[in-house]
Amino acid sequence: MKPIALTIAGSDPSGGAGIQADLKTFHQFGVYGEAAITLITVQNTQNVFAVECLQPELVTAQIQAVLDDLPPHAAKTGALGNPALVEAVAHLAASFQFPLVVDPVMISKHGAPLIADQARQVLIAQLLPRATLITPNLHEASALTGLDVTTPAAMREAAQRLHGTTGASILVKGGHLEGVARDILLHANEFFEYTGPRIDTVHTHGTGCTYSAAITACLALGLAIPESVARAKRFIAEAIRTNPGLGHGCGPVNHHAPVQ
Repeated sequence: MKPIALTIAGSDPSGGAGIQADLKTFHQFGVYGEAAITLITVQNTQNVFAVECLQPELVTAQIQAVLDDLPPHAAKTGALGNPALVEAVAHLAASFQFPLVVDPVMISKHGAPLIADQARQVLIAQLLPRATLITPNLHEASALTGLDVTTPAAMREAAQRLHGTTGASILVKGGHLEGVARDILLHANEFFEYTGPRIDTVHTHGTGCTYSAAITACLALGLAIPESVARAKRFIAEAIRTNPGLGHGCGPVNHHAPVQ
């Protein structure tokens, strides 16, 4: 059977982030992609102009429809918008029989909020404990733990704290650190580090979505978490390096990058 991956996330009409980036990434990894849309954005490479959340019942119905007919081998979440949507997804995730990657998206690349402040505690209490892997960047790790996550040591501490409250494996992404691009994974009580050269470009729109989607695709293919992260890290690095330079702002990465 062809591997299937599900994304539960927002829509980006410019195609660089959200479900559009996720589906392109799934396809590039040879995985059949399906999507449940949580919110609609009006955005391009320059700005986010509007965010409109869908009704929780409609999001639940989308997810249930694919679970009943095309059950995935792995799933991921992206932007969830508000407490009601987080609760709805968490309720369904309690019955998932496949790995769930939670990308705790809080703000867009342009600084626009993609989750209400009051949804943060719902995310921590209800959805994160359902996750197999959580993939916060430095800002999100700080928001979820209350720590000042600005060094590799703080990244490890944040990973330990998040693991302690959720039981999930934790990948803290250090793309905004100075020096090499360093990500730190805590999995099965062991730390793994993934490093790569820092690429000097403004075209990084959708990086987090694409990275977590690549990990989800690898999990759908049956790879273990450390190997999934390693393969996804190589893919996103090449996708950033070979970005097509589209748009007049922060453009998308190259979703046609080779999978290594």
